[in-house]
Amino acid sequence: MAAALAARSCLELSAAGRAPPRLPQELLFVPPGIAPLPVGRYSDSAGGFCYQESAQLGAATRNRWVRWSTSGDTVELVEESLDVNLLNNAVRLRIQGCPFLPGGIHLCELQSHLVVLLVTAQTVHRLLLPHPARLYRSELITESQVQSVFTDISKIHIRDPSNYYVIPSVPGLAPNSVASAAWLSSEGEALFALPSASGGIFVLKLPPPDAPGSVSVVELKQSSVVQRFLTGWMPTAIRGDGGPSDVPVSLSVHCLDHDAFLFALCQDHKLRMWSYKDQMCLMVADLLEFMPVSRDLRLAAGTGHRLRLAFSQSLGLYLGVYMHAPKRGQLVSTESNRYSLDHISSLFSSQETLVDFALTSAEIWALWHNEENQTVLKYINFEQNVAGQWNQVFVQPLPEEEVTVRQDQDPREIYLDYLFMPGRFTNAAIQKALQIFSQGTERHMDLTWDELRKEVTLAVENEFQGSVTEYECSPEEFWQLQVEFWSKFYACCLQYQEALSRPLALHVNPYTSMVCLLKKGSISFLVPCSLVDHLYLLSNEHLLTEDDAAIFEDLEMSRDVVCLVQCLRLIGESISMEMAFIMEMACSRLQPPEKAAEQILEDLIANDTENVMEDIHSKLQEIRNPIHAIGLLIREMDYETDADMERAPHLALRMSLSQLFGSSTAAHVVCGGVAKICTVRFLLCRDLLILQQLLLRLGDPMVLGGAQLFQSQQDLLHRTSPLLLSYFLIRWASQCLASDVPVDTLESNLQHLSVLELADTTALTPHKLVSGPQTIVELFFQEVARKHIISRLFVQPNTSLAETSLNWPHLITSIVADFLPLLWPSNPSFLFPECLMGSCQYTQLQEYIRLLQPWCHVNMGSCCFMMGRCYLVMGEGHKALDCFCQAASEVGREEFLDRLIQPEEGEVVSTPRLQYYNKVLRLLEMLGLPELVIELATLAIMESADDWRSQATLRTCIFKHHLDLGHNSEAYVALTQNPDPGRQLDCLRQLVVVLCERSQLQDLVEFPYVNLHNEVVGIIESHARAVDLMTHNYYELLYAFHVYRHNYRKAGTVMFEYGMRLGREVRTLRGLQKQGNCFLAAINCLRLIRPEYAWIVQPASGAVYERPGASPKRSHDGECMAVPTTRQIEILELEDLERECLLARIRLTLVEHDVSAAAVAGNSTPEETVSLLVRAGLFDSAITLCQTFKLPLTPIFEGLTFKCIKLQLGGEAAQAKAWDWLAANQLSSLVTTKESSATDEAWRLLSSYLERYPSQNSLYHRCVINKLLAHGIPLPNWLINSYKEVDAAELLRLYLNYDLLEEAVDLVLEYVDAVLGKGHQYFGIEVPLSPASPTMWLPYTAIDQLLQALRESSASENSVVLYEKLNDRMESYQQKVSVATMERLYCRP
Repeated sequence: MAAALAARSCLELSAAGRAPPRLPQELLFVPPGIAPLPVGRYSDSAGGFCYQESAQLGAATRNRWVRWSTSGDTVELVEESLDVNLLNNAVRLRIQGCPFLPGGIHLCELQSHLVVLLVTAQTVHRLLLPHPARLYRSELITESQVQSVFTDISKIHIRDPSNYYVIPSVPGLAPNSVASAAWLSSEGEALFALPSASGGIFVLKLPPPDAPGSVSVVELKQSSVVQRFLTGWMPTAIRGDGGPSDVPVSLSVHCLDHDAFLFALCQDHKLRMWSYKDQMCLMVADLLEFMPVSRDLRLAAGTGHRLRLAFSQSLGLYLGVYMHAPKRGQLVSTESNRYSLDHISSLFSSQETLVDFALTSAEIWALWHNEENQTVLKYINFEQNVAGQWNQVFVQPLPEEEVTVRQDQDPREIYLDYLFMPGRFTNAAIQKALQIFSQGTERHMDLTWDELRKEVTLAVENEFQGSVTEYECSPEEFWQLQVEFWSKFYACCLQYQEALSRPLALHVNPYTSMVCLLKKGSISFLVPCSLVDHLYLLSNEHLLTEDDAAIFEDLEMSRDVVCLVQCLRLIGESISMEMAFIMEMACSRLQPPEKAAEQILEDLIANDTENVMEDIHSKLQEIRNPIHAIGLLIREMDYETDADMERAPHLALRMSLSQLFGSSTAAHVVCGGVAKICTVRFLLCRDLLILQQLLLRLGDPMVLGGAQLFQSQQDLLHRTSPLLLSYFLIRWASQCLASDVPVDTLESNLQHLSVLELADTTALTPHKLVSGPQTIVELFFQEVARKHIISRLFVQPNTSLAETSLNWPHLITSIVADFLPLLWPSNPSFLFPECLMGSCQYTQLQEYIRLLQPWCHVNMGSCCFMMGRCYLVMGEGHKALDCFCQAASEVGREEFLDRLIQPEEGEVVSTPRLQYYNKVLRLLEMLGLPELVIELATLAIMESADDWRSQATLRTCIFKHHLDLGHNSEAYVALTQNPDPGRQLDCLRQLVVVLCERSQLQDLVEFPYVNLHNEVVGIIESHARAVDLMTHNYYELLYAFHVYRHNYRKAGTVMFEYGMRLGREVRTLRGLQKQGNCFLAAINCLRLIRPEYAWIVQPASGAVYERPGASPKRSHDGECMAVPTTRQIEILELEDLERECLLARIRLTLVEHDVSAAAVAGNSTPEETVSLLVRAGLFDSAITLCQTFKLPLTPIFEGLTFKCIKLQLGGEAAQAKAWDWLAANQLSSLVTTKESSATDEAWRLLSSYLERYPSQNSLYHRCVINKLLAHGIPLPNWLINSYKEVDAAELLRLYLNYDLLEEAVDLVLEYVDAVLGKGHQYFGIEVPLSPASPTMWLPYTAIDQLLQALRESSASENSVVLYEKLNDRMESYQQKVSVATMERLYCRP
């Protein structure tokens, strides 16, 4: 590496972002009582201010400064930061009619305030702002954006008379001087030093803002005596009032020990030092003593002189003076002791015009304009550089004046790409050009980068369309017109870019050694140039005078390298735009750069009109060892490193570093440096590749150092090619803009990354403040790389924050040097593509990998994986799968893939490749790509031949996704191949449930289920018993399953259980319908079996089914109830099933007749069902049920009798309703005449039942009569007659029971007559009483009870009559019976 970094040149890096122009806070102040001056009286100026602790790592003002620019009566103040994005950081103050003096802005820092002192041509002002250290709660700023000191500037009382003062007319401001100085005294007073119109200096003093007082004016006159005479000073005392020749043209102030020393560089070429405290001129020095002068110069007024001060605690005070002379200038640097000057050096400049210069304790930085009005920037170390050799600063060149568009290119696309290439044009320049180009018809403000591109396209196209008058034109004419209009707009942009790029001043931070170039519309930073770039960019005259010892310690090697760089410069200068395009296209189209270099070399040789090849050949002769020199140059440019894991810094340091270089400005600078380096080195590698082709073509042993080194040259050629491609790739990334990503896309991507367990390292914060669109390199730096770089730079754990100070040249050089390895494609680190993936930059990531893959053999698997992720997002799943499979071969060899396969906590560790497959499978599952999951899992199975657990997992995965896709057969095959019985059972359970839900029952039934038959049955049974019967059809599935396998008994058992549960759990009409069908199906199954096997086991009740996962049953006190271990097995035969079927059918009939009965009838016993049927009036069904289950008919007759009673006593409504249940019973002959009523029909039905269903001992008659008599209903004649014929004695007893004495008497009288032969057939007596008839009897007991009852009720006349009548008849009957008895006795043989 280089021996001396300080002797190198610097690069200018622009910090202008692509954001819309800043909208500052606007403030206007019109000082009262003054006449306005012309605004253009003074030229524009700029300057900057640095906080004292800006270099301290733990300070709130770290890396912060304020810059300002004046234009007429307006000043714009901007606070900048490299660490955080400042909000409300710009203010534009206009003091109407008072143009600002150039350099008339002075900022002073107090412990609690930042004081801004302003000097205009007529007024002075003071602004008091809060200090940044007092704005925040904590000293450490950890937020990415904070408020600026200008946030509340609108609240400042700028119009307060104590904060401004009008410059008095006496002594008045010198008209031909713009010098000014301002400072704060130790008491807080604001002091302004200005050139007096009468010569000398006058000082305005504003009292402290918090103390009352008046403004005082002090005029410093040269009436003091200089106490000491030193070499180069004026030899006599200076007395008198002074004249115009001692008017200061430049003023500077240095505060020391409660005094302020004013340094005035006057028109008479003399430097005067004043003490404000003593109001004395302490020193006068004639600066012409330090430079060769002519008489004309001594007599001319020095109006262009400049004075700068630099103070160092350790080195003292330095003065830098620019002595302006026509066509020649000189910089004099001196060191000031107390009241004396020590001359250090005098430096002669070229013929350029000085714009500004800055002084530090070691260097002078100078900004010039040359004769062609181009910016020239140089610096020199005035103590170490004895030869007076200035170091070059390679300034940012303006864009090319013309854009080359080939005939096969679209002018619009070419110009748009060129205009909006990052780092070429600023947003402000394009917006101003757009405003002018649109002729002011629209005001384009605050447009984003994308919006601006659209507006530019629209504006140029509108102008183009408006100017085309012909309807038809040839393609060539159309192309030419497009180029014309786009070049017109481009020229407009170029004009404004040039205006906004005009440098106004230099700003040097003495604490961090940061040097900035302040321009009209932006700010740029100067950074040290690396050795290779320094040599390649250096001009020929400087390269020839380059100190070889400053390059390498080996002087011969240094000379070889310089000669080699000269050869490269000759090649680069000879390459035309077309030749350069050949290499660009070769890299872009993935063609070998060696071939392109060979073609360029042939073109160079063919077009060599200036004998460049001979010059190169002669230069090569001077190189002692070209192979070694080329190898050394390649090593300097190669950033390939081994993987390096940085240590984490301690907590306090980490907190203070959390925002270091975290602002958008810092990102622009760092990434701009990377882009600049890559651009330069791409050209250098291109020229080096061409030179190597030339060396191979020459084949001169004297040049190559021997024929045996031919192979070494080939090796160098193959090392240069990847180097060129690497720089081409990073340069492309530095110019590629990142896409705007919606928040929901970021969140979705975050979920995908969480599956891959990469979310912690690559997640993008969607709300982060960025100034305009970022390039992908800027995005990577801010999101990932910055933290890695900073932690590596500040890794010393014992570093004290108080002792740590920042040095800009070393820090920016180190950051860029550490950033490039993170971007270097051949390094093991894969953070850059990983960041692009985490930030959803898929298009950019695809292009990055496309440019990388053919030649870079590092991280090939990781690149394939990333490309697969991109294809997934683009919807090209099969391409993604191919990429994932290609990446699998590199698992275990690459750092990114190793992080990807880290096992989770508690996860069973398998082989690395299987872990990789598992991660990819999870990602595909989350994205909902089952076909790809199946395909990848099938491939993974081949890798897991010896790992049955992984095989089980993969088979389960294949089964699941086949099932999701409806591939039932494939899912079944995957299930049967699963080696884990537990997973197999789970899959089987899922197969059953899913196919049932899809109603794909045929597939489910027809699968063979080899060795899984019992498991399937058990699964279906458990589901059947655990789910709702009406929603799922597991019982029907199980029935079909058994029928398909001809297991009819099992099928019958299933359907019978189904029917039983339907009755218990689904007490609805539909449930009863299904129950009937279930019982019929069960009966059919048993009828298909041989009679001796036609039986089933009675299913258990639902309470004792052992369902998997069912909660235990508990008693009322919370204790678990014991499950019965054994139960009695009940066998059901075909006849039992038929009875159950009949019962179900009758229940259904009942519910169809009366839906409200469904809740009760569903699980009712035969007895309960009979009662429900009787209540509903379905007597036929009730009788059938009773006969089937051998139940008595008594409830039926009682119920029918009761209905007859209700009808007889009810009204018309009851009559109308009765017809419904009457119609449900089959009458032998239904009478529907007008005379027939529902009551009559009911009695007829009862009569028919009594006739049709005789009972022993006339039970049904008795129960009917009992019911009627109990309700006080007279017995109908047909019933009496019917019962008389069956059991007249029982009828008599019933009469007696219900105290129906008259009816009983009538019955006895009829009964006696019947016995005696009168109407005997009505009482069922076959032969009346006669001596020859069989023995006959009367119910004497009942008759006696009747007589006794009549006797006891003798109070009633009717009872007496009845008693006498009955008694007489009984006596008469007794006589006849006696006669017949006697006759029979006597007639007996």
